[in-house]
Amino acid sequence: MHLRDEKGAVMKTVKIGVVGLGRLGMEHVTNLSSRVPGAELTAVCDVNVQRVKQVRRELAIPQGYTDFAEMCENPELDAIVIVSPSVLHPQQIALALSKGKHVFSEKPLGTTVTQCIQAEKAVEAHPDCIFMLGFMRRYDTSYMQAKKIVDEGGIGKIIMIRSYTQECIKTIEGAIQFGPTSGGEFLDMCVHDIDIFRWFTGSEPKELWATGDCYEFQEFAQWNDADNASCLMKFRNGTMCFTFAGHAAPHGTNVETEIIGTRGILRIGSVGTDSLLEIMSQDGITRRCYPDFQRRWHEAYIEEMREFVRCIQQNRKPEVSVYDGTACSKIAYCCKESFEKDRLLQYEG
Repeated sequence: MHLRDEKGAVMKTVKIGVVGLGRLGMEHVTNLSSRVPGAELTAVCDVNVQRVKQVRRELAIPQGYTDFAEMCENPELDAIVIVSPSVLHPQQIALALSKGKHVFSEKPLGTTVTQCIQAEKAVEAHPDCIFMLGFMRRYDTSYMQAKKIVDEGGIGKIIMIRSYTQECIKTIEGAIQFGPTSGGEFLDMCVHDIDIFRWFTGSEPKELWATGDCYEFQEFAQWNDADNASCLMKFRNGTMCFTFAGHAAPHGTNVETEIIGTRGILRIGSVGTDSLLEIMSQDGITRRCYPDFQRRWHEAYIEEMREFVRCIQQNRKPEVSVYDGTACSKIAYCCKESFEKDRLLQYEG
């Protein structure tokens, strides 16, 4: 059955290759294989040849690669989805675009400002290609509803936004393994909160102060990082924003956002449960938390990939641009600098 646009014309099937078969890579691979209308998962790529063979076999994917450049040469592919280590994003974005492929890249755009600028130049050099960055919270139903209420003036003027992001302690080994190439807590985790702050306020920070420590896992100290970190920001329009991120929540993955306005308050995910199930036993009444971030954002990951495919089919630019990636990364780097210097910093943008 062919998908058709509003005028009844048959829409093109978008053939996609994915690089990176880790936790998040497999989320996208699984979704593209069966949950994204108009997409055809044609190829996967990873440095682990056995992993490539396994995933191809399990999902009946036609082609597999261990060399990213070789996959980009495939004339069948219309688009590339990049879910590789953060440090590789800019060069892979540039290579895929140079081969005429549309590109979706997971955040961050790069692990340095220089890398972000390189990615910007690559996108600007190929205006006919669609580029989209993975800020999936913008495609979560709760956040979309909250944004609509804010835009319609439903809670008046925003006074403050606070956002907490906690990963389950059960995933700590992966977080430590990823530590050397992640860019740090602010770039890897807080960057999503930063994107939400910019999206809801339409403004940029004026000044910020970040702090944190290695409260339990000292391994992060070797990268001048923390296992729990926070930052208070004052935005140019007067909004106060607070972000907190932690690697080792004992109760499970939890994300909370509260938007305080002059005429009301919006709260998203104040209880990080993965269902409406309540368990009543001798321990009292309990609810199960999300076991990992993929479960929490599952529907958002599907929706953002659907939007990527629609943008290709309709030849239109996504709302999330390469410049959003650079802006959020610059703020995250400033948070990192404030954390390391332990003092208030002015943000120049």
